Amino acid sequence: MRDLFRPPLRNLTLTIIFMLVVFVVATASYMAVGWSFGDALYMVVLTIYTVGYEEVHPIVTPELRNITMVTIVFGCTGMIFLTSSLVQFITINQLQLVFGTKRMQSQVDKLTDHIIVCGFGRIGQMLAHELKAGEARFVILERSESRAEEARKLGYLTIQADATDESGLKLAGIDRARALATVLPDDAANVFITLSARSLNRGIEIIARGELPTTEGKLRHAGADKVVLPTHIGAERIAEMILYPEAAHPEQRGGANGGEFQRTLNTFGLQMEMVVAAEEGGLAGMTVAEIERQANGGFFVVQLRHRNGTTTTRPSGETSVEVGDGIVVVGREGFGGLAVSAAG
Repeated sequence: MRDLFRPPLRNLTLTIIFMLVVFVVATASYMAVGWSFGDALYMVVLTIYTVGYEEVHPIVTPELRNITMVTIVFGCTGMIFLTSSLVQFITINQLQLVFGTKRMQSQVDKLTDHIIVCGFGRIGQMLAHELKAGEARFVILERSESRAEEARKLGYLTIQADATDESGLKLAGIDRARALATVLPDDAANVFITLSARSLNRGIEIIARGELPTTEGKLRHAGADKVVLPTHIGAERIAEMILYPEAAHPEQRGGANGGEFQRTLNTFGLQMEMVVAAEEGGLAGMTVAEIERQANGGFFVVQLRHRNGTTTTRPSGETSVEVGDGIVVVGREGFGGLAVSAAG
């Protein structure tokens, strides 16, 4: 199909260049016999498009007649080629899209006992990569045209459809699938997809992503078998890297590498900051549970660095924060240190 696609594109490009040359040469020729630029350009457009309005100036001299005849011959011929090349280009492009979509849909229709991945965002891309590495059969449902095209270029079976619509789930073979993972960054959409998937296939295993801790119960009530909270997982992983750097990176006995640590944070879409509890601030005197509760899931406290030099990793909710303590928090990218201050 690509071999069929290249000639129309090349022909269209060459024809456009040819028409630009005709426009420039014909306009310059009329100007050379004394016409203004506006009159010359207007005459060339009328001639090439064969509109048939009256001439801007009388064509009475041999020079003007020769220029006009040459413009008619090359201009009209070029327009014929330009129109045919444009039609061919559009037709081939549409055929490529239609046949490509039909071929992919036919491949999806043959799948059984496969996995459906709803969403091709950051986590969806990571999940697809791991599933492909594990040689699992899966299909991606993505509403965004650009992301769906990106998934196809990576060689994934992809259907551009809204996963919240039952028709999209049916196109992905929900009745034949063994598992569904909905990993959209929208909790409400993940709940709705879970409800729809469970109603369409009672035996399918559903793994759902949740952003806020309060969403876990809703997802399970909707029918999810497992709920994954990336922020919680990321916080636990980071806490391990802080407390046990060698265990987190056995290949690096000298401790955790800063670049690798930052990449781990970015993988989960998280960032880490430390805020000191000032005497005039609102954090001093609060417990860890109170700070996290007021943050409403925006971040989690993973470590306390006390002013006496001791460190508490994974502090319990009852742990009190004192003046001068350093609070290490992990949250979604962009939450900023101001979020911690606001919690106080």
